[in-house]
Amino acid sequence: MTIKAKKRDNPPVTDEVLEQAMALGRQRSRSGLQATRVTYLPSLEAIAIGFADKTGILLPIDHYPEFSTLSTAELGRIEIGYAGSALCLEERDLHVSIAGLVAASPSLMKLATTVAAARNGSRSSEAKILAVRENGRKGGRPRKLTDAT
Repeated sequence: MTIKAKKRDNPPVTDEVLEQAMALGRQRSRSGLQATRVTYLPSLEAIAIGFADKTGILLPIDHYPEFSTLSTAELGRIEIGYAGSALCLEERDLHVSIAGLVAASPSLMKLATTVAAARNGSRSSEAKILAVRENGRKGGRPRKLTDAT
């Protein structure tokens, strides 16, 4: 089977196209996980990760085997990498996903599940909104018909 390559002509980049692309980039950076700082807290034996919205999480070192072999000095040199989505220590070639660290914590996963369920449960699709309005015009939600046999 032969697949023919398609010729694609890229449109010229105008000011309008550039502005749209920049707006899309800003929107994507706001919607994703974006850590801005990381600090090792020796007194708590934990890593504190701060995010762009000034929230943070605290991850105990002993819960994560990726960090168990690191010295205190190395833990202090961990940096944010991959556009705020990972913790990195280049000298050890260590790159750990922040989302993966959260997923490895049962209590943080329970919290994430609870938040997602609450948020998704309160959403209404356009079809649901229209159905509610239509039922309201008809005097409310239709009653269920029961068999009188």
